[in-house]
Amino acid sequence: MSKKLAVITGAGSGLGASLARRFSDLGYHVALLGRNEHKLKKVGETLKSDDFSVHSVDVADYSAVETTFKGITEQYGDVDVLVNNAGTGAFKLVEDISADEINSMIDVNVKGTIYCTQQVVPSMKKNNDGVIANIVSTAGLVGKMNETVYCASKFGARGFTEALLVELKDTDIRIFGAYMGGMKTEFWNGILEEKQMSGLMDPEDIADIIMANVKERKNLTVEQVVIKNH
Repeated sequence: MSKKLAVITGAGSGLGASLARRFSDLGYHVALLGRNEHKLKKVGETLKSDDFSVHSVDVADYSAVETTFKGITEQYGDVDVLVNNAGTGAFKLVEDISADEINSMIDVNVKGTIYCTQQVVPSMKKNNDGVIANIVSTAGLVGKMNETVYCASKFGARGFTEALLVELKDTDIRIFGAYMGGMKTEFWNGILEEKQMSGLMDPEDIADIIMANVKERKNLTVEQVVIKNH
């Protein structure tokens, strides 16, 4: 199919929604992935084009991911851009983090990124083209208070991204990790106070920076983008 296809995980709010609007504006078919179908549909309503699809899926569920991507590619063709944006976090002292919270962070932030990437690499290799953007966090670069397991999961995502770069270095597939500080999104609802939220970055600004690095440019490659709060 001639129309380009962008798949965005965690597309129901925040940065994922901002990126969905940008890819839609560029004429892509945008596949919106997330756990909450209602939120995905709401994002779809904000797109200028009706050329999008909604896919309710938990990226931590391998078989569900496999089935979802199979359906997407059968209907819309090979994936041109994958944005691994889905993430979850629990922020508290290490001894207070529950086993369920630990599993959730590792399953979504690490395994989810891997599972989705596995679905697109074969066709990108075949076409010798494509973009994989892993939205990680500065928690993948440096340890932080009350973020032991969150950092562990994000360091895992960073390690996967850096090893993937090595594995695909002889192809024209472009891979980069985006490492940014806190954004003003519902991710922090119930975690940060309003005053703390006011100092966070605007996801629209982050989306602009990521889109600038998705763009193909001659004779250069971007492997890592670091965006920090003032």
